[in-house]
Amino acid sequence: MQTHSPATIGIFDSGIGGLTVVREIKRLMPGQPIVYFGDTARTPYGTKSPDIIRRYAVQDTQFLIDQGAEIIVIACHSAASTATAVIEERFSLPVFEVVSPSVMQAVKVTRNKRIGIMGTRATVESRVYDCKIPELMPDATVISQACPLLVPLVEEGWLKRRETRMIVKKYLKPLKDRQVDTLVMGCTHYPLLKEIIKAKAGKRITTVDPSYETALAVRQFLEESGRACTDSPADIGSPAENFQAGREDYFVSDIAPATAEIANRFMGRRIKLVKA
Repeated sequence: MQTHSPATIGIFDSGIGGLTVVREIKRLMPGQPIVYFGDTARTPYGTKSPDIIRRYAVQDTQFLIDQGAEIIVIACHSAASTATAVIEERFSLPVFEVVSPSVMQAVKVTRNKRIGIMGTRATVESRVYDCKIPELMPDATVISQACPLLVPLVEEGWLKRRETRMIVKKYLKPLKDRQVDTLVMGCTHYPLLKEIIKAKAGKRITTVDPSYETALAVRQFLEESGRACTDSPADIGSPAENFQAGREDYFVSDIAPATAEIANRFMGRRIKLVKA
């Protein structure tokens, strides 16, 4: 039950992929105010050193706080695995990231304790899932598969192409051969390929979507603190409250010709990007 004004959620990513987290949050909490920052000028973070990733993540967080964010969501797997502790130490506000909620869900649903991870090379090489899953399930087996072609395919809009289905099938084969029964889609781009991934994985494999799991975790936290807004903006109250509750600000550090098109694809609707 909402007892206070809705908390403004600040979400950052190294680029546009974190909009899948925004989309899930808005689906679960339609009236929740959102501020998003995509560091498109410096993407990708995964190829950078840990010190640089931490520096960028701190700067991104400070920007969101300056925009009124009261809770931070790290929607970048590279930053989540490298910079979460620094952000929690540096800033006195709640911090969520995309890895921990999906780890908790994977451990919850696995039956044979064999968990597969699809991710970018940077995420796989960071071994963040290999470290976090055994913390909750010491006898789990984690099998990771780097899928470097999937992000470009998503950004090109090849979501239903035969070539994309073939590539997804090829990436999944080593995981299926090792009999995983749970699959974490360890990149915020991958939810746009969810239907293909689920179809090629088969009915015996349960897929875990970090964007959805993160949104669930944020909603639970805000509901417990009385600051969730599950109503639509039009149902909330006065015009001033409607404006605040329905706020959606989308900032990026650079706008290339295709940036807006890709952002709209991720959100499933048109949004306005502002260069910060």
